Amino acid sequence: MELNLQELNQTEFPVPAELENNIAITSLSQLYNWGRRNSMWPMLFGLACCAIEMIATAASRFDFSRFGFEVMRATPRQADLMIVSGTVTKKMVVPIVRLYNQMPEPKYVLAMGACASGGGPFKEGYNVVSGMDKYLPVDVYVPGCPPTPQALLYGMIALQRKIDGQSIANGDDVPWYGVGTAEPTPVPVLGADIIDPRQMDMIRRQAEAAANNAPAIGARELPAITQVAVTRTAVESAAVAEAAPVSSDALTFELPTGGVPWTEAEDIREKRRLRALARKALRATRRAAEEE
Repeated sequence: MELNLQELNQTEFPVPAELENNIAITSLSQLYNWGRRNSMWPMLFGLACCAIEMIATAASRFDFSRFGFEVMRATPRQADLMIVSGTVTKKMVVPIVRLYNQMPEPKYVLAMGACASGGGPFKEGYNVVSGMDKYLPVDVYVPGCPPTPQALLYGMIALQRKIDGQSIANGDDVPWYGVGTAEPTPVPVLGADIIDPRQMDMIRRQAEAAANNAPAIGARELPAITQVAVTRTAVESAAVAEAAPVSSDALTFELPTGGVPWTEAEDIREKRRLRALARKALRATRRAAEEE
């Protein structure tokens, strides 16, 4: 990308007008970040349908090389950007974290699509991770199912803006500018379910408590009034079951507000939709006021 020297001359040190196109005064952090942001190398791998949109973004119609994301590398040792494009299963999250640890620093993660960002339509599924940010530090989220190539380009540009704000002088800004090497991300363990090694102490304590018939760690007890209500409901249900066989009427129930569950769910969705429209109108009003 073209370097605008006039933008770099906006410093406390004045530059004569006749030399503004030949001399630039800037900081080492800005120069270093400018070089990194315009030479990002994404890693070449895809997980699901979002990978098709990522391939389209790299093809000739959109060509993200114009923005500095020059070539995709097939090895993590030559890449500094991981685009997690698609559904992340519990089986696949193990090699993904392993590949991330093999990438040299500085390195960034972009979660592409609803599945990589939060599980998508498979959230809370038995074999899908509910968001890549539970295992890797995600820098940019690109929503959509799947997001368009324009959305991915916007997410890449947002990552470039984030890189522009980093500073070499501040060791606490990002891990790779600090003293010493950064700790590798723990690789999850795939067993009966996915296990994060960072939670092994808590899992071990819960297992010991279960073996000793002790109450589970972190489990919340129901309030006393709720316990009484649950007990009364169980007793009444048992009495009704003994008095008469279960009918279709016995399986229907009403909420305390007097409505049935699916009707209340429709009301909740409608209220959320109206609140979202109100927030959208408020943002449009603010943007119009700022433009004026």
